[in-house]
Amino acid sequence: MLFPPVNRSFPNPPGLRKANCFNLMKKPEMLLLQRLEIIVQLLVPWIENKDLECQGRRGHGEVGQGYSSGDDHGGKGDNVARLRFASQLLRTSTKDGSLVYTASFAFFEALWEAGVSHVFVNLGSDHPSILEAMVKGQKEKRDAFPKIITCPNEMVALSMADGYARLTGKPQCVIVHVDVGTQGLAAAVHNASCGRTPVLIFAGLSPFTIEGEMRGSRTEYIHWIQDVPDQKQILSQYCRYAGEIKSGKNIKQMVNRALQFATSDPMGPVYLVGAREVMEEEIEPYQLNQHVWGSVAPSALPAEGVQLIASELAAAKEPLAIVGYSGRHARGVTELVKLADTFKGLRVLDTGGCDMCFPGDHPASLGLRYGIHDAIKTADFILVADCDVPWIPTQCKPLESTKIIHVDVDPLKQQIPVFYLPSMATFRAESATAFKQINEYVASNDSLKQFSSSSENTEFGKRREEAFQKTRQSVAQLASVPDGGDGAPLNVSYLISQVRTGCPIDTIWAIEAVTLSGFVSDQIAATLPKSWLNCGGGGLGWSGGGALGIKLASDLENGGTNKGKFVCQIVGDGTFLFSVPGSVYWISRRYNIPILTIVLNNKGWNAPRRSMLLVHPEGDGSRATNEELNISFAPTPDYAGIARAASGGDIWAGRAATVADLGRLLPEAIKSVQSGTTAVLEAQLDGTAGKYVEK
Repeated sequence: MLFPPVNRSFPNPPGLRKANCFNLMKKPEMLLLQRLEIIVQLLVPWIENKDLECQGRRGHGEVGQGYSSGDDHGGKGDNVARLRFASQLLRTSTKDGSLVYTASFAFFEALWEAGVSHVFVNLGSDHPSILEAMVKGQKEKRDAFPKIITCPNEMVALSMADGYARLTGKPQCVIVHVDVGTQGLAAAVHNASCGRTPVLIFAGLSPFTIEGEMRGSRTEYIHWIQDVPDQKQILSQYCRYAGEIKSGKNIKQMVNRALQFATSDPMGPVYLVGAREVMEEEIEPYQLNQHVWGSVAPSALPAEGVQLIASELAAAKEPLAIVGYSGRHARGVTELVKLADTFKGLRVLDTGGCDMCFPGDHPASLGLRYGIHDAIKTADFILVADCDVPWIPTQCKPLESTKIIHVDVDPLKQQIPVFYLPSMATFRAESATAFKQINEYVASNDSLKQFSSSSENTEFGKRREEAFQKTRQSVAQLASVPDGGDGAPLNVSYLISQVRTGCPIDTIWAIEAVTLSGFVSDQIAATLPKSWLNCGGGGLGWSGGGALGIKLASDLENGGTNKGKFVCQIVGDGTFLFSVPGSVYWISRRYNIPILTIVLNNKGWNAPRRSMLLVHPEGDGSRATNEELNISFAPTPDYAGIARAASGGDIWAGRAATVADLGRLLPEAIKSVQSGTTAVLEAQLDGTAGKYVEK
């Protein structure tokens, strides 16, 4: 008998669904393929039984009729695997993929339905069903499917998602390849965690079946090599949530649960993994009620906390607010300005948590400094709000008598093993909400309203204004034309002042200047919410992908390619190399995302020397050259040339070493970006010695 008797109780194979019968009747070729698949699936148990019979005969020295002696690989595993593989091919070879609704397709649907607009991908052998779903979605749901951005490097992919999410406040997704792609995220996941950025990272797992038992079983050598004991552990300590998708039937719930963690305070990255077999699973289409999957609402101060902070602000002679992430929401900037306008003695120090928290042109602004400022040493009351490092005790700390109140969405810093502040009160609350509460309380309290209009408060304001003007004069002096005129070498203050003047007033700055950040901040003096974004952590290399993500988001929010705000990346030379420019400028060209990059070429890494001198100010290293310390890049690479090569020669590239060079080239670079072409300007600081010079 050619075929076994049909068992009428045999369940319908998963490829045949009642819901699709009408489609099958309309398309005979599909019906034929489905019938062939049924035949193949019915043959599997019959072949298994025949193999068992033959194995029994082989055990007595007989070779079963119709079977080889073993040299031609005709055993049970191969026969069954071939049939199952044929079944998979039949099921996926229909001309119209509308019959197949997989877990992978549901994954993309879940992202879109939850508000994720872009997926930044670096794909691999764990993604066959992901690739199928991407093609299907882009054909069938073009206007209701995430935009896919190809990223040749994983760190750039996550940095792009990071920049996009930080500008818009909307979570984005990154897809990488099993354990190796997960590790390729490198410092970017550290940045997203420290910078409180909502991103969802998905990676496949090596298949867990090896004999063709399920669609997605192992088919390549590498599937054994990349099968690690617990892939989630690679990222779990950086993530707000790490989970495994174990069934397609609840994949949308898993995606939404992860996004709830990502978008609830303290925000941050989340990580999902799923094996090939799971992502290949065919399921019935379904949708969730997205209204019940929102993030946790921001927390607020208790009434006694509001009263305490307001009274301490009124009683203080030198009140100080130290902030880090309070500018994440524009209302955080607005409410803090209002608070500083009410309490005219209040000054604000931004510690560079990653967002512009306070306008640089306000008289209360002390600018950006990393945990060291004279105001910390003299303040009699300090309000620390959403800040990780308000001061560095070995370098700068408050007086013993200073009263300190700490307000933060994560005041215990649960992902920092050693952290504490000598605060008289600590509150878990979102800073923008807290500022608003304090402002409303002051407006409703007669005694505080009287204080705000008192002569004492007015006098505080005068002193603050005088100090601010003095500081701005010093900053302006640093930005004056260097001695020597047109032929003078560039210094960072003059350079950045010219960049600030030349770029549009509403430029968004993606900053990764490391040891030069304070100088850059002083000259930029950003005034608009979301106009200054930096790394957020210590994983250098964020700004390349970050700037692309920021520009992509701004363009889409404003109507299309290059219709958004001007974006300028300012980056140190060492950090420029960390940013993987070969990937950054290819993406810029491929997706037409024009940005201006200013590379600060100071011939190597300055940060290691500074760190050494803080610990060994008079050690042997203090007398060593940068070459001896192995932190010199001399002779330096052609940074602009690297970027241009990555773009296939498409971008504008130049280098400036003197005042005259800058005056000639900077306007060209800005004009290039405004016309839609990325520009990279290498600024050679303090002369050309040891730096690349075009021959």
